[in-house]
Amino acid sequence: MPPVISVHNLRKTYGKTVAVADVSFEVTKGEIFGLLGPNGAGKTTTVECLQALRHPDSGDIKVLGLDPVIQGSGLQRRIGSQLQESALPDRIKVWEALDLFGSVASNAQDWHVLLKQWGIDEKRNATFASLSGGQKQRLFIALSLVNRPEIVFLDEMTTGLDPAARRIAWDLIHAVRDNGTTVVLVTHFMDEAENLCDRVAVVDKGKIIASDTPHGLITSYATEVRVIFSTDKKDLPWLNKVAGVKKVARHGNRIEVEGNGPLLALVAAALVEHGIVPLDLRSEQPSLEDVFLKLTGRTAVD
Repeated sequence: MPPVISVHNLRKTYGKTVAVADVSFEVTKGEIFGLLGPNGAGKTTTVECLQALRHPDSGDIKVLGLDPVIQGSGLQRRIGSQLQESALPDRIKVWEALDLFGSVASNAQDWHVLLKQWGIDEKRNATFASLSGGQKQRLFIALSLVNRPEIVFLDEMTTGLDPAARRIAWDLIHAVRDNGTTVVLVTHFMDEAENLCDRVAVVDKGKIIASDTPHGLITSYATEVRVIFSTDKKDLPWLNKVAGVKKVARHGNRIEVEGNGPLLALVAAALVEHGIVPLDLRSEQPSLEDVFLKLTGRTAVD
C-alpha cells in the first residue's frame, strides 16, 4: 500500500533563516505519526507545507497522491487542520462556527456529536472571544474533524488543556484513528508522543535526527534505568560497585542511580546489606524525554 504522505528532501527558508533544512519521511494510512521536537525545530513549517499553506523551496511532497503546490485546493477538501496559531471572529458563537465549517464540507459529520465529544457542548452559545484558551483549543480540534478528513493535522493539540482534558483528548484521538483517519501530530510534549503515536520522527534544527516507534527509539537510544531513593546517610561509595551502575548522583537526601540490567533488584539488595531500607525506593524506565536529551543534549522545552 503506498504511503498517504511522502516527503523527500523538503527545504524551506525565510531569508537567511533555515526553517526546514532537509526533511524526508513517509506516513502510512491509519497511523498516528508524530513530529516531535522543541519550538523552532521546523515541525510547524513542515506540516504547513504538507497542507498547501506554504510553498517549499525545494523537495518532493505527495499527500493523498496530490502535490500540495499545484493541487492545494483539492487536497484541502480532504484533510483537516488544527493550526498552532488560529483565530475566529470574536462574536461568532461556537455552534455557528461548527455549522459554518460543516456547511462547506462535502461529507460533513454531525457537529452536535463533536460538541459533546470535545467537552464544549455547554459552550455552544458562547462567543469565541468569551472562551478560555483550552476551550478555544477544543473548538479548533472539533472544527478540524467536521469534514470527516482522510488525514488530520494537529499542531500542539493539547496546549492550554488541563491534565484531565489532555487525557480525554488522547482517548478521542485514538478513536479518530480507529475510525480510519490518519493523524499527524505535532508536539513538543514527550509524554503525548509516547502515549499516542505509532511512529515518531524527532526533529531538531530543521532535520529529522531519528525516527521509529516510541519503544524502538527508547530501546535504541535510552537503555539506562534510574533507581531513586532517599537517605540521610552521606557515605555511599559502595553503590558505584554494584553491577550495572554507571552513575550515582546526590541531590540533598535524594539519590539517583543510573545504569542498566536488573538495576532495581541489585541496588535494593545492596541497600539492605548496608542497613538502608528506604520507603520510597523506585525505578524509572527510560522515556522519549531521555531519547531527546541524548540525541540533542537538551530537553524539548529548552
